[in-house]
Amino acid sequence: MAEQIPRVAGAAILVGVDFGLPHFDGELEELGLLAQTAGLDPVARLTCKRKAPDAALFVGSGKADEIRELAEMHRASEVIFDQALSPAQQRNLERAIGAAVYDRTFLILEIFAQRARSHEGKLQVELARLQYLSTRLVRRWSHLERQRGGIGTRGGPGETQIELDRRMIGDAIRRTRERLAKVQRQRGTQRRQRERRDTFNISLVGYTNAGKSSLFNALVKARAYAADQLFATLDTTTRHLYLGDAGRSVSISDTVGFIRDLPHGLVDAFKATLQEAVDADLLLHVVDASNPHHPEQMDEVRAVLEEIGAADVPQLMIFNKLDAIEPERRPVRLKDHMEVDGRLLTRVFLSARTGEGLAELREELAQRAMAAMSSKPLADAAPLQDAAH
Repeated sequence: MAEQIPRVAGAAILVGVDFGLPHFDGELEELGLLAQTAGLDPVARLTCKRKAPDAALFVGSGKADEIRELAEMHRASEVIFDQALSPAQQRNLERAIGAAVYDRTFLILEIFAQRARSHEGKLQVELARLQYLSTRLVRRWSHLERQRGGIGTRGGPGETQIELDRRMIGDAIRRTRERLAKVQRQRGTQRRQRERRDTFNISLVGYTNAGKSSLFNALVKARAYAADQLFATLDTTTRHLYLGDAGRSVSISDTVGFIRDLPHGLVDAFKATLQEAVDADLLLHVVDASNPHHPEQMDEVRAVLEEIGAADVPQLMIFNKLDAIEPERRPVRLKDHMEVDGRLLTRVFLSARTGEGLAELREELAQRAMAAMSSKPLADAAPLQDAAH
């Protein structure tokens, strides 16, 4: 065990391993934003290359020693890996480094736990965290002890601590699932009521921090929480949107943002929330046009939409943060078309902050609502010759 030294609470070392896969974040920018969002202070960053993960230490013993020295130098209390670690790798790394070691999955779960506000959101996060912790039975969930009580909860003769822990966390998962199922049934009832009212349903989707909540607020004059940070919104908010001459009730929902390597447990736990996207008549795929990595972020969003069964829902591409784009990169027109996975989709450039392009978006939404009302399908886009080049 490495010698323990006084640590600075919240000081974190960020570690990324390049296995030669596309989109490796060499600067660990996103991991740094995640760490800051979780309340940590990234004090140093380290990247390395490997052909494959080391079975015991993920990075190998030599690199683990280097991380330990870096953590001691900065008195860091935590080390955060940009990839998922196995329970054994996490345990071995902590012994070798002498500091708490977490992976990207845990960091995202912690942020979700801090940000969830609604009863349903809290249950969804708790379920995902319990499922994650169930694979890491190292007696880290003493907080569950208070949930035990009554006859039959204590282990019988010969039951080991790890068996007791496993049974305890299994019971907590079962209870959380039951409570979540009840809330999901209530949400399903509300959704069916909207369907009976023949409402045209729109859902905002996109990479985290693309500006979905800012656009939502700009469209419906709501006060949904919006901030320049990752995962500012976790709980779905639905409002009615007035589109002038559209002639029908239109509802719009702001949903949780997606991110690279979004933990599968979170995708599963948030199925009820993400169901808004699956059941929508139209998805507004919001993109941060000022982010140089936005093509990769669009790919990640499409991957999650595929996973939840929303890949075939009609999409309207919204390239937000027009005000943050350099003048020479500004589009010639605020509305054009782009090809995505063989489909030609309408694209609107706008700034939710300044309001530029909102009129064009409202006009497009009104046309689609009118088309739905008259039961005449509206093509996703105009002919190819009308698209911007």
